Amino acid sequence: MNDAENSHRPPAPGPPFTVEAFAVEAVSCDGIELEAEAAWPGSSQLAGTGGGGAAAVAVLSHPHPLYGGDMWNPLVDHLFRALPASGIATLRYNFRGTGRSGGSHDDGKAEQLDAAAAFDAAVRLAADRSPSAEAPPVVSAGWSFGGDVSLAAGHDGLAAWIGIAAPLRIVDPASMGAASDARPKLLLVPEHDQFRSPAEASEITGGWTNTQLDVISGGDHFLMGHARVVGEMIASFVAGL
Repeated sequence: MNDAENSHRPPAPGPPFTVEAFAVEAVSCDGIELEAEAAWPGSSQLAGTGGGGAAAVAVLSHPHPLYGGDMWNPLVDHLFRALPASGIATLRYNFRGTGRSGGSHDDGKAEQLDAAAAFDAAVRLAADRSPSAEAPPVVSAGWSFGGDVSLAAGHDGLAAWIGIAAPLRIVDPASMGAASDARPKLLLVPEHDQFRSPAEASEITGGWTNTQLDVISGGDHFLMGHARVVGEMIASFVAGL
């Protein structure tokens, strides 16, 4: 992986709508405390979602920690702040050994427990903050390392998985929980991805159930300049659930 995907840049100007951001408690089943926060859409732009509710909750999993990846990565940060414009609340977290999260890096294995803990936290928030009896769906959206790890992590409370430039090699694709699960999957594969081409990704996941693969035209693995398109593709997929 290249540090370009994890370069820290000043955050883009905030969106012209209300977003409530707050810390979230997330603890893995092996007792690791994770740094996490959520952004909830404000009521002013959410006609039809229950006045301050969310249409869905997206859990964002970040790129490779050993190459500088964390929950403030530019693409993750963009999605964290921009998806609420579509009524989609977001939750982001740091894998173990990253930022203020406890524990140490485990090459994508124990990190699956971290993803599950983040899914737990999102499911709780979706239920607690829903203005109606029916909580909004929770979807996983992981990029690169976070894509592989989150596709591998199963959870009964998820409505769908989204893999963004998932290399499909950090975790054996055949062992990924999403592969044989009937729930919807969306794989967003950059046209010029340096680690997994669209053709390769299509071949690897050809036997997966209920899986849609969309190519990000002109993009490479690091998706510089494609954050808006990624957000729009996620929002469109979630709207169809």
